[in-house]
Amino acid sequence: MGDSFGSAWWRGYAAQLKAIADARRPDRLAIMPLEDTLQALGKQTEVDEGVYDVPLEGIVGTVSRAADFDREFRPLNRALRDRWERLARTSADLPPVRLVRLSEMFFVDDGHHRVAIARARGARTITARVRWISTVACALRCLTLADLPSKTAERMFLERVPLPDDVRIGLWLDDPADWFRLADSAEAWGFRRMLAGRPVRSRDELAEAWWHEEVRPVLEQVRRRGLRPPPREIQTYLSYGLDHVV
Repeated sequence: MGDSFGSAWWRGYAAQLKAIADARRPDRLAIMPLEDTLQALGKQTEVDEGVYDVPLEGIVGTVSRAADFDREFRPLNRALRDRWERLARTSADLPPVRLVRLSEMFFVDDGHHRVAIARARGARTITARVRWISTVACALRCLTLADLPSKTAERMFLERVPLPDDVRIGLWLDDPADWFRLADSAEAWGFRRMLAGRPVRSRDELAEAWWHEEVRPVLEQVRRRGLRPPPREIQTYLSYGLDHVV
């Protein structure tokens, strides 16, 4: 059966072996722990979103059981077999699983086995009660443990340069040092603006003015000159705005 514990366990074991053989970092298969992810992204507000159907592919993390499942909710712990098999046999109506949502990412608070069995059966969605937590840095579904140092630096950048939400969504830099370089650049730009008699009254105002008066014009210059920009705007600014565009 596709939802048998043995099949699911062996699929997870084979995926781990393949990652090692391909020299890919094993942490790309690791389930995302909520506490570490929140520490990196920065917690803001929290809201109960109610009950609705959640896409299973978006469930990539856990509140407290990081050692039991991988990122695709294949079991890693053989001691889970008995409960898995009991739930796989039951026909009783079960309550919705409980999830925590950070933007595009969902983390299981209660119902790990039900999520795992649903995925093993090829289901697309699962009914869940969802608690949403907004974060300073954006929580993209593709995030892995390897990305958390960069997301920590991004969160620290956004605390210094609080860009609006519509801009934050498109931000991504791989090297944490680039975020600190970017924050220093924005604050230095704001200081020069102040010396020119145009002070900003808050960090929010600094961020908006820097993006529209400094970053956007640089991106437009790059476009007009026919230069080959990196795929993301913020990378383009780092590549050309700080060194090349005068």
